[in-house]
Amino acid sequence: MKIGLLGGAFNPPHVGHLMIARQVLDFTDTDEVWFLPSFGQIPPKPVASVFDRLNMTQMLVGDKTKVSTIEIDHQLDGDTIHLLSFLPQGHEFRFVIGSDQLPTFHLWGRWQELLSLLPFLVFPRYGYPNEPLYQNMTLIGSKLLVGSNISSSKIRERVKQGLSIDQFVPKQIASYITSHNLYR
Repeated sequence: MKIGLLGGAFNPPHVGHLMIARQVLDFTDTDEVWFLPSFGQIPPKPVASVFDRLNMTQMLVGDKTKVSTIEIDHQLDGDTIHLLSFLPQGHEFRFVIGSDQLPTFHLWGRWQELLSLLPFLVFPRYGYPNEPLYQNMTLIGSKLLVGSNISSSKIRERVKQGLSIDQFVPKQIASYITSHNLYR
């Protein structure tokens, strides 16, 4: 099975993540997308608890998507290269990133080795260049591709300012954020 790994803090998860997963399935030969919430962050940054981020990410699961807790189970530091030895055998993996990651990709730990071991699918992000594309990276493209500028940081700021997030996160996630008093 060809599996796309969509990693991140998911702080919080939002409809942009769903849009990316759906379009990876629609416009590549990927069979399934796994949401991969991080345990650690590189560089370190304040995030909601692993428990809260995992619970919210599980609310994204739909057709041909699932949540993988590999990084959490092994308490990985967020450096993608450390994930590879924990991936289950018998699948063909590719990592999914947004084009917003491209300008700083060369700062990822052991990035050249990582690219030699795992192909990357790059999803175009509104307002970010689609370069540099390194060897073993493929830009996802289609005339039917739908992009957005939805981001977790904008959602957190909206919550902090008391603005509605109902159109930007699934209903269950909005309720979870409110009931757990997150991002205030």
